[in-house]
Amino acid sequence: MAKKQLDDDLLTGGSLNSDKDKSAKKAEKNAAKAAKKREKNDAKRAEIKKQIDALKQEKASETDEKKIEELNAKIKKLSDKYTSVGSEGTGVPKRTARIIKSVICIVIVVALLVTYVATGAVRKGFVASLGIPAQHFTGMTVTNGEQKAKIKVATYNYYFALTYNNLRSTQEQYTQYGLDPAEYDMDVDFDQKLSKQMTKNHDDEEVTWAEYLYDEVLESIEETYTYYLAAVEANGGEEPEITDEQKSELDDTLSQYRETAESYGYTLSGYLVKAMGKGVTESVFRTETTRSYIADNYKTEIQEKIAEEGYSQEDYDAYKDEHKDELKSVDIRFFECTNEDDAKAFKAALKADGSNFTSLCGKYTSSDSTFYKTAYANEDGYSTIYGATKSILESKGLAIATADDKDETPGLDWLFSSDRNAGDAYQYSTTVVYVLSPASISDMKTANVRHILIAPETDDEDTDATDATTAQWKDAEKKANDLLAEFKKDATEDNFASLVADNTDDTGSAETGGLYEDVVPGQMVDSFSAWCFEPGRKAGDTGIVKSDFGYHIMYYVGDGDLAVWEQTANDALSSNDSSDASSKLEEEYTLKVNWFGSRYFEKDVDIDN
Repeated sequence: MAKKQLDDDLLTGGSLNSDKDKSAKKAEKNAAKAAKKREKNDAKRAEIKKQIDALKQEKASETDEKKIEELNAKIKKLSDKYTSVGSEGTGVPKRTARIIKSVICIVIVVALLVTYVATGAVRKGFVASLGIPAQHFTGMTVTNGEQKAKIKVATYNYYFALTYNNLRSTQEQYTQYGLDPAEYDMDVDFDQKLSKQMTKNHDDEEVTWAEYLYDEVLESIEETYTYYLAAVEANGGEEPEITDEQKSELDDTLSQYRETAESYGYTLSGYLVKAMGKGVTESVFRTETTRSYIADNYKTEIQEKIAEEGYSQEDYDAYKDEHKDELKSVDIRFFECTNEDDAKAFKAALKADGSNFTSLCGKYTSSDSTFYKTAYANEDGYSTIYGATKSILESKGLAIATADDKDETPGLDWLFSSDRNAGDAYQYSTTVVYVLSPASISDMKTANVRHILIAPETDDEDTDATDATTAQWKDAEKKANDLLAEFKKDATEDNFASLVADNTDDTGSAETGGLYEDVVPGQMVDSFSAWCFEPGRKAGDTGIVKSDFGYHIMYYVGDGDLAVWEQTANDALSSNDSSDASSKLEEEYTLKVNWFGSRYFEKDVDIDN
């Protein structure tokens, strides 16, 4: 058959119109869509990076402190936007979500492939061969005396690529946010030999960066294979199955790689070898990622088993006695101004009863975004937090929670003082707070809540909700109100749950009827959390909450079984017990490097080979 005829048949069906060809067409269409999306994201990132660089250049020549603060705020906003380009999800975290290391690895590998292949800067130390010695030579073993795993050189190279790229990505993140990597012990020069540069390891010992990298790779392999072998043993000697979701993630990732590989004229295995090192073929990638899933699934099983056993009230009370300061929380209105002058003006204009707090937030919102000006000016939840502990406020990066030169936090000292009363207001640096309820160990319960997220429909699926037009937001609001009205015709929890799958834009809770259980303050986005913990909230309450991601139709299922502080104690106790159990298991397994196999390990990727 002539090539043109064959091409026509592939496009129109022709004599090759089988289910397999339909799947191929679908895969081709999806691949083209993914490629187009990546191209758009790359262009977006390039434009944002250009804006960041311009602001940094302007900042370097600026002497006025107020203007410097304003520039810092703009740089931070653009940096956040740069990081979020191409990300998925609603930003509403699942408290019970499993953070699987292998999933993180997949994300890192994507970045690695873009860095080293898409730019044409293929690592000089890697050769375009499948690396037969790497696939067959044993590089190390992990054993507990009874079980034993022979780790091939290719596996070391796989982990080396992940670890090296993670190191580079971490340093780039510091630089992107205008931080000096040297201040965070990340002053490695990737254009120079890593074996000629010094740093300190986790034991505070002087080592070369090459030695540091090597040790990190071995530690990662030993930990993964410890839990992998233990999982196999616990499963009667058979390798456990990974979840369907994990299988799908792995298949989708390799499918994307295959598409990109073909665009560069590589087979998938050849492409992976180019990016990750000798011997790291499709088979090796699939095997090692699967084993990482199994290892982390088993580690999670250990943690869940301990958590299920639970603790007594005596255990909780003992924890409270030892951690009173950490468990105290406040209910506050808060706002972070762009500069200290604005914060002082905000505080001066604030009424004694705090009734104009929200309107002042809108006035002093530095963002040029219409969305944020509107949100802060009209939504109390954007500047309200119930049950705020010191750690929650620190995690938000508020100036009031920032340590001074003496490593003290006078802002938090004021806020958590026994002298505080409801109605007290305070300005510290760029933060303004208004006390709703002073510090105490509150008996407020955790929250069980369902929600349906209605995101504004934009012209471009990659457009953030915050960049949607006013009309698009109004359409989303109308849809949310109409859906809530429909629900109220049969205002039962079961009916609410049934409406989720076909309406929500929150993929994280679509399959659970929009349910989030045992929610604690600081876990969800501020406006969502503020609604959940508003005093007087009771089972069956409904409402609509606006966040950066859309409108949330809320249904309050009811209080959790534990007080928030008890949940905190439970999590800390189970975490400590899980850590002890993990340490005991890890002590049973040891890693030994095979001298001969180690001769084939990948080294400093660009210059040490």
